[in-house]
Amino acid sequence: MNIDGQPYRTIFPDPDGVSVQVIDQTRLPFAFVLTRLATLEDAALAIRTMIVRGAPLIGVTAAYGLALAMRADPSTAGIDRAVATLAATRPTAINLRWALDRVAANLRQVQPEERFARAYAEAGRIAEEDVASCRAIGVHGGRIIADRHAATGRPVTVLTHCNAGWLATVDWGTALAPIYAAHAQGVPVHVLVDETRPRNQGAALTAFELHGHGVPHTVIADNAGGHLMQHGTVDLCIVGSDRTTARGDVCNKIGTYLKALAAHDNRVPFYAALPFSTIDWTLDDGVREIPIEERDGREVTHMTGRLADGGFATIEVVSPGSPVANPAFDVTPARLVTGIITERGVCTASAEGLYGLYPERRTAA
Repeated sequence: MNIDGQPYRTIFPDPDGVSVQVIDQTRLPFAFVLTRLATLEDAALAIRTMIVRGAPLIGVTAAYGLALAMRADPSTAGIDRAVATLAATRPTAINLRWALDRVAANLRQVQPEERFARAYAEAGRIAEEDVASCRAIGVHGGRIIADRHAATGRPVTVLTHCNAGWLATVDWGTALAPIYAAHAQGVPVHVLVDETRPRNQGAALTAFELHGHGVPHTVIADNAGGHLMQHGTVDLCIVGSDRTTARGDVCNKIGTYLKALAAHDNRVPFYAALPFSTIDWTLDDGVREIPIEERDGREVTHMTGRLADGGFATIEVVSPGSPVANPAFDVTPARLVTGIITERGVCTASAEGLYGLYPERRTAA
């Protein structure tokens, strides 16, 4: 995708051939800054502090982080230590563990002196696969938007939550990929962007993406979605996912479940868009089995913004001394999900639907 007319990916090899560069998403939307990751510690810090975020991008960054670790210690013990360090950074998104397991298995097949080059190349392949998957998600999901427009003759209004655009992946995005695809085809689409407290990924990142790409959009307060659905403003909802179970339960940014309930009550189609790497085939009951990350309460008590003079300030917005809780994700049960959009097509949120798209997993299970 483009920033000021120049194409960028969220993560890409540094010209030195032994490190990577990432877009520092903690600086967006007011500043565009590239950060170089050269060590395991750099990669772990970038994931933990959300310099990079979004399940697919976390997975790719972890893969590169394991490669960077091999420069310092390519031993088998070094592999184990790096995997443990990176796996501990964010517990909910399954893409991270999937990428680490894939690269680690590859490394154990070669001698230590070959491991950095092997891991760096494998991380690059994972990145390319993510781009291809997200592009295909856009094609399949874009048809849903185009069909809605054909049926109504009106512009299609899509509500989304958090940021599941190209900034959450290597390129294209998951939930936003269908919107970009429909927009590119000339389908009139308008996006309602939840602000997405407490980190405001919608207001800061989704709005930044859509504005830069010229897609019509409106930022709304998190609690406005239900009201807009009641009044027929929303045609469909598309969200991303950090982990989806084999039976179609969808774990996503906190607040997604409430949007799904409102959509169900108002008969608004509710889709989750995700690549194969986000499906956890080992879990069935998302509500009980998916670990939910509890993040720093300061994300709730404080907000950072730009001042009228162009400077920045972090201010306290909660009554001093009040305790806070900050669960980062919630789980939307499959019964509330109209369909899951993947790189292989669209299916029902069910075991049969998912195994229908991925029959090889039924054999593996």
